[in-house]
Amino acid sequence: MAYRLGVDIGGTFTDIALIDEATGQIYTGKVSSTPQDPSGGFMEAVQRLLAKQQIAAQDVAYIVHGTTVATNAIIEGKVAPTGFITTEGFRDMLEIARQIRPTLYDLQFEKPRPLVPRHHCFGVPERLDASGTELTPLDEDALRQVANKLRAEGVESIAVCFLHAYANPEHERRAGEIIAEVFPEAVVSLSAEVAPEFREYLRASTTVINSCIRPVVARYLQRIEDRLAQAGIAAELLVMQSSGGVYTFAAARQKPVYMVESGPAAGVIAAAHLGQARGYDQVISFDMGGTTAKAGLIQGGAPSVTKDYEVGTTAQTGVGATRGAGYPIRTPVIDLVEIGAGGGSIAWVDPGGILRVGPQSAGADPGPVCYGQGGTQPTVTDANLVLGRLNPNYFLGGEIALDPTAAQRAIEQHCAQPLGMDLVEAAHGIVEIANTAMVNALRLVSVQRGYDPRDFALVAFGGAGPAHANRLAALTEIPVAIIPQSPGTASALGLLVTDLKHDYATTLIQRLDQVVPQALEQTFRELEAQGRETLGREGMSEAAMDFRRQADLRYVGQSHELTLPLTTEALGPAQLAQLLEQFHHTHDRAYGFSAPGEDVELVSVRLSAIGQIAKPALAPLAKATGEATAKGHRPVYFAENERFVDCPVYDRYALGAGAVVQGPAIVEEIDSTTVVHPRYQVRVDDVGQMVMTAAEAR
Repeated sequence: MAYRLGVDIGGTFTDIALIDEATGQIYTGKVSSTPQDPSGGFMEAVQRLLAKQQIAAQDVAYIVHGTTVATNAIIEGKVAPTGFITTEGFRDMLEIARQIRPTLYDLQFEKPRPLVPRHHCFGVPERLDASGTELTPLDEDALRQVANKLRAEGVESIAVCFLHAYANPEHERRAGEIIAEVFPEAVVSLSAEVAPEFREYLRASTTVINSCIRPVVARYLQRIEDRLAQAGIAAELLVMQSSGGVYTFAAARQKPVYMVESGPAAGVIAAAHLGQARGYDQVISFDMGGTTAKAGLIQGGAPSVTKDYEVGTTAQTGVGATRGAGYPIRTPVIDLVEIGAGGGSIAWVDPGGILRVGPQSAGADPGPVCYGQGGTQPTVTDANLVLGRLNPNYFLGGEIALDPTAAQRAIEQHCAQPLGMDLVEAAHGIVEIANTAMVNALRLVSVQRGYDPRDFALVAFGGAGPAHANRLAALTEIPVAIIPQSPGTASALGLLVTDLKHDYATTLIQRLDQVVPQALEQTFRELEAQGRETLGREGMSEAAMDFRRQADLRYVGQSHELTLPLTTEALGPAQLAQLLEQFHHTHDRAYGFSAPGEDVELVSVRLSAIGQIAKPALAPLAKATGEATAKGHRPVYFAENERFVDCPVYDRYALGAGAVVQGPAIVEEIDSTTVVHPRYQVRVDDVGQMVMTAAEAR
């Protein structure tokens, strides 16, 4: 027998999903995260689930891990001491950064402190032009002196970024060889290997981030490997990438910058997989956990991916542009909007007497007030409990007993009394403010990208997502919301339905009407050869390999480009003409206009090398034998009724395929609670997902 394990570490809980490869049966678990040492929560989740299901360690075929350890290291400033080597005269590149800020009129804004202090930044004589032609040879003696200085300073890691190394990597490669001779203990990252694209600051920032977190991630992954070995688990180990693929622990040690958004990416992959199970390939992913809520767009069954992303920013309650608040990375990242509105988000009254929610979170320790673990500030979870939407005796299947009295007292003291409101009004206000922030996030990934949310289905998951899904769908006019089985652990499931993936790119700035198709085809074939070699080393057969091409285009004179998919067939004039037409259409959708008469230029080409992993089918659910029967009733507040309603409560595990639940209703399961509002209904499909629609549409 063979099983697959997916372990996703979040800010509040560590989720685990296990799939039986033979039957498709899914088993899940959830434990509290251990922020001081995330590998502790990882191993507790693995050992508890294997013991509960009586599965032997040797029966686990492979483990996929989603983690925020890389992001947390940057946000908390717990990165390895790093040195930076660049072309002479550009030592202050990291200090200068970009002349942008997240809020235009904020005169007090300060740019993020560079990850490498200035006294660890050095320039050495060398220079290439934009075509890669050598203008000044690399001064090897100067480089040796710099390496010795960094060694004396006690750095662990070194980032090398020379001008135009994307066009000719020889100087960087030689620098790597010299550093290995002089300072063999150092971990070296070369920009030509990490991010071989133009724009020196973005390339330098990506390489520096990779260098800063390499030792941190390597130590973390080693702890996991050691603990798994002690437990007798010899499974293949993979890590989720920010772009929606997985790669090996060995590859993650070399390029950890590709996993900075590892955890959130898994949830979007899960949403795509679960949406397709219902026949929807146009999906908005909504993941609401204890700390944040995340929204992502899925078109044609594939998540939207961006290459303009910043790491190290903290989640905000509102949504909008935050460029300039973090450190940019030039690697593919699933396009997500993340806001500080989770179940643990704290409600507070600002000096102007306005009720706010988030972005501060109670997290896993101490957690919401109702957890009884020392929390004193009211949260969204406390508000839902006061409104009757959560069962105090069945949270996490009864593992955590909630204290309604403590939640009421906290909301009364910190929100209701200062605002002159009654308790229920304040609790409902907390939930609605959180809902409004999340609606803005949904609109940002859809309307602001040029898409109508009414053309999509909402897949809602995370421990808190199903409690808010109905209201969010109503506010955005999304016609269908899908609640998967075990929504609290859906991100962990996403880890298990993800393919191996490696991304490659190269910059080729050229007017599109001057591009020689055969030369462009040759460039793609060279990238494919790199991907084929890497996948082959990881044990993928030729038949399991897939290569997806993309091109970055822009109008001549623009400073930013759009990424478009390309056919995998041999390129010719017809394909380039089709690409040009597609660019005009995409530009019109994204910005509201296009200029077909203007010249267009090719900027970069990209290739994703994918190793397809067999995905177990979801296990079918037994048919319902009759009408859905409530297991009990309790008072629940709904704004539609402006009062508490004696609401039926259903056990999700007792609902068979085809069962229908009419709102108002509550559907409970171990890791989540689904709130069905008046005039809505849910129907259970053949694989156990609940499909929520307006009752009139049945």
